[in-house]
Amino acid sequence: MADTKRGDAARRLASWRRPKGMKLSDMVADGLYVASAATRLELKNRILVDVIARGEDFDVRRLMPEARETLLTLAAEAEQDALRIESARLRAKRRHSDSYGTHDYRSRDVRNLRKRQRQSEQVAAELRTRAEDDDELRTLIEDAREAAWAEVERNIDSTLRIEAARPDLEPDYGKLRDARMQSLRLIDLPRLAAHRRRNAEGAAGTLNDEQATDAPADKIGGVDLSELE
Repeated sequence: MADTKRGDAARRLASWRRPKGMKLSDMVADGLYVASAATRLELKNRILVDVIARGEDFDVRRLMPEARETLLTLAAEAEQDALRIESARLRAKRRHSDSYGTHDYRSRDVRNLRKRQRQSEQVAAELRTRAEDDDELRTLIEDAREAAWAEVERNIDSTLRIEAARPDLEPDYGKLRDARMQSLRLIDLPRLAAHRRRNAEGAAGTLNDEQATDAPADKIGGVDLSELE
């Protein structure tokens, strides 16, 4: 479970990298926004499982440890990302030739790498601060509860719309029914009859492809097609 969460966090952290022209403060704010959204998603899924599926009572205090753990996991991933970027930056300082790929850094990339390193370091520091702030954790949990309820509400509404659908409430039901019955009479039933006929002829060893046809018939399998009109 922990390895899966760390892997998910690593993928989220990768999305924090932004173009060279973006301000560091904006990059940090963007990273913190992604981290908060990821934490709310983790908590929302936990609420759906515990409260909706298992019927447990919603308790902010019970979710506090998970909210804290999620933030700390993201902070650790940001710190690891900063170390990787620092290593890439030190190697790039000694390289002055042309680059051969996106992650093949050269001396001209040092400035941007330094900015990305500082971004990851600041994001990690802020996440650790938030992880120790009970008010911040409660806000994340309450936002997650709202998101969970919104998802349940959408599912209930969708289910009711499907189950409550009635022919007398659908203005185009008659037209659509006529079209479906015409398609059944002119296309589906003739194809079914031809398919059965070919199967029977093949089993008897008298199959003649030139005589097999999908042309409409007056009766198919004992069904009078005129009754379907």
